[in-house]
Amino acid sequence: MTEDMTDMEKDTAAESAPTHSGFVALIGATNAGKSTLVNRLVGAKVSIVSHKVQTTRAIVRGIAIHDNAQIVFMDTPGIFKPRRRLDRAMVTTAWGGAKDADVIMLLIDSERGLKGDAETILQGLKEVHQPKILVLNKIDQVRPEDLLKLAAAANETIQFERTFMVSALTGSGCTDMMDYLAETLPEGPWYYPEDQISDLPMRQLAAEITREKLFLRLHQELPYASHVETEKWEERKDGSVRIEQVIYVERESQKKIALGKNGDAIKAISTASRKEISEILEQPVHLFLFVKVRENWGDDPERFREMGLEFPR
Repeated sequence: MTEDMTDMEKDTAAESAPTHSGFVALIGATNAGKSTLVNRLVGAKVSIVSHKVQTTRAIVRGIAIHDNAQIVFMDTPGIFKPRRRLDRAMVTTAWGGAKDADVIMLLIDSERGLKGDAETILQGLKEVHQPKILVLNKIDQVRPEDLLKLAAAANETIQFERTFMVSALTGSGCTDMMDYLAETLPEGPWYYPEDQISDLPMRQLAAEITREKLFLRLHQELPYASHVETEKWEERKDGSVRIEQVIYVERESQKKIALGKNGDAIKAISTASRKEISEILEQPVHLFLFVKVRENWGDDPERFREMGLEFPR
């Protein structure tokens, strides 16, 4: 393409170029920054982010358009040593997502390096045959020479197609990675409409947003034994939407934590969640939160189906 082409000629050339599409699975240890990176690459909030580990429980697909390619990012649960049934379901889901993808993107927290779960994941990737790229995240926190050593060590274990160094927080290095993916994914029609950014139903996304606010508010006090479901969704004549959600916990003591003194905690969670859901929907939202005790919900197959996880026997 010559430099003296007109804008119209450039647009025509772009429209006539073949389209590419495919699925890219992000895998990594807990808190490597997968959800932050997916939101950055999609350009919108599709996956919840929390400083608390193991926040993502099921695969969330974020859809990005780059040049003539539609890239479907699969944000998988963090891979770690499972202890409970829910843990096993999450780890199984993560590896299943990797094996279903066209390209696997291993995200490593550069500050933590190849310690613990990251090393375990590297070894596990030897059994997965799809093309793999290595992405070192949080590069602004690590010296360049240490990044090079980390990249070399990882590539000694797995033969990665490419290595990228990025900051999910600032977006540094992300454009080069998107260029590569857009060129690498198979030629073919797009899987989703151009304006769709996620395959997560709005009812479920709204529940995820509330779960994020719950974690952000109570991460020191409320354990992982909590789950949010959207039970009612009513579009009203005045253009607003009424949403009722239930926060399920396992014990009465956890219910008291979720409610807070004089209901302060649940009010703060509701306010923050309503604001974000309203911004996404671009319409007024009336959000009503209820907290219910459901003992051992982590052993209930129905709850796993609601989360998009397979119930491990």
